This record gives sequence, C-alpha cells and structure tokens, in this order.
Amino acid sequence: MELDQRKIVILTTIIKNYLETGEPVGSRTISKYSGLNLSSATIRNEMSDLEEMGYIVQPHTSAGRIPSDKGYRFYVDQLMENHKHEIDDVKTEMFEKVDRLETTLKTLVRNLAENTKYAAVVTGPSIRTNKIKFIQTSLVDARRLLLVVMMQGNIVKTSSVVLDGSEELDFNRVLSINMLLNDVLNGLSVEDITEGRIGQLLARTSYKGTVKAIVDSILNMLDINLGESQIYTSGATNIFKYPELVDSDNASKLISAFETKDELASLVKESQEQTDGKKPIQVYIGEESPLQNMSDCSVITANYELGNGLKGTIGVIGPKRMDYEKVLEILSKLQSEMDQAFQ
Repeated sequence: MELDQRKIVILTTIIKNYLETGEPVGSRTISKYSGLNLSSATIRNEMSDLEEMGYIVQPHTSAGRIPSDKGYRFYVDQLMENHKHEIDDVKTEMFEKVDRLETTLKTLVRNLAENTKYAAVVTGPSIRTNKIKFIQTSLVDARRLLLVVMMQGNIVKTSSVVLDGSEELDFNRVLSINMLLNDVLNGLSVEDITEGRIGQLLARTSYKGTVKAIVDSILNMLDINLGESQIYTSGATNIFKYPELVDSDNASKLISAFETKDELASLVKESQEQTDGKKPIQVYIGEESPLQNMSDCSVITANYELGNGLKGTIGVIGPKRMDYEKVLEILSKLQSEMDQAFQ
C-alpha cells in the first residue's frame, strides 16, 4: 500500500503535533489541525492503515498515535526534498538576475562612452553593507563545498570552500549546517559578522572546522573594496581624441589606470564618500581630482541605487573642456533610471 495525499497529510499532522507536544495524537486533534474535512471514523481508518504500514505506533496506554522511526524518516525525507526544490528555484532566479545585472552594467558603460565620446566607468553595487538573504552550501566531494550567498537585491556571490577532510560530511550534515548558517547569519551584513557571532555559530555545532571554513569564505567573498571584477570600463581610447591629453605626460598613466582599475577603485571610493548624503553628482576639475594621474582631466561621477542599500557609481572622464551640460544631463538621467533598468 502506498501513501496517498490524504495519508501524507494525516501522518504529517501527527508528526508535527507530537514534535510540539510530546503527547500521542488522536483523531480529534487530526480533524482540528489537518484541514481535512473527514469524519473521526474515516481518520481512525486511515490511522490504522498508517499503523499497519509501520509509519505510526500506538502506545498501549493511549488511544493516540506517535510516529515510528519509519514515519520520522518519511517526514525528514519530504522536508529535504521540498527544501531542495526551493533551493533550486531560488538559485535559478538568483543567477538569472545577477546575469541581468552584469549585462545591464556592461551595456550601460559602453553606451555612456559612445554617447559622451569620453571614457566611462561603472561599478557594480557594493555589497559590504548589504545584508545576507540566503546561504546555501552543497557537498562537491569529501574536501570541498560549493558556497552560494544571496544578498538583498538578489546579488549572488559563489565560492568554493576547501576543507581539511577531518570532519566527515554527508547530505544530512550539510543540510543541518545550512540551517544553522541561515539561522544565525541571515539579515546580517559582513560588518555585522563579529567574533561574537562566529562564536555563537561554533557553539551550536560539532562541525566547527567546516563552519569556520565556510564563515571565513563568506567574509573573504563579501569583504570587497571594489576590486577589478566589479568595475566595468569603456571608451579609454577616446582620450586620444583630445590633443591636450595625448600630449600630457600622464596619458600613458591614464590609460594604465583603466587597465589595472586600482586607481579607478580609489576614485569610486572617494566619489561615494563625497556624494553619500550630500551632492548627488560630484564634479572634479583638474587638480580637484583625487587622483594625481587625472589632474589634466575632468571627472564627473554619480551614485546609483538598486534598492536595499545597494549602491554603485557611474563616472565619465574627459578633458577639462568637456561638454559639462551634456554629461550632467546624461548622468542625471541614468541615475534616476537605474532602478527601472534592473526590474
């Protein structure tokens, strides 16, 4: 005899109530909490079938039933299967959205350079102060886990976690680790993951080495200072259209800045500090530039927001005789339209 949907509902109701109360569960309780519109006699018949199948047992002192090991196993397997489907659905949605964001930013910086005829830079949204929404680890082999972290705004980061192999893991143990990580870390930013929080995690698990390796990977993955992978550039060769820049001693250094992106990261950081809560658009002219290699240029930057505290920067770099009116108009428009671009 196989479990039909009605038996599954009754078995699940028995298990949930027994887990909560520790008392055998009778037909009246099942009628109240199962949502099934069945008579007590019908419920008792179904319970008899479940008992015959080995999913529940009847203590000799009570007319109610409690789950057997087989019943618990069915319940846990169902939970794990449902959890797996939820994870697969969320991961599919997450990766679709992160791909869309990267495509949007690459298209944006290319169009910005073409429309202004200057060099353009766009950064992906900073996630250091953004909050963790979902953590998932999957066992690759005995010494490696795949780590997926989704932040608010559906920004996804992935990493491979290398283990020392001293702690034996299987699907059930990894599932329990995932539940613990989400229970303690969800809703926190990387800045909130203090030694105290890590101590809470380690105190609640016997797999301390594995959990510590995962947390270290999360911190390394999210503790980013706008590195190269987050910065998109276009139009660097437009600089050679302006003689005052081509003849400058800093021309090669300016091009190098677009290639290495380290100085651009410093420019973005300065821009975000200047515009945060102040001017929505920042204009640097010549020596006002925070970067020495751009002292012969003008730089205009604007922060954009994707919601949930996610912020990035759009910038244009050109000669001091740039068309300020046009650039300011374009950046103002992009700044206000970034939310719609990622919906």
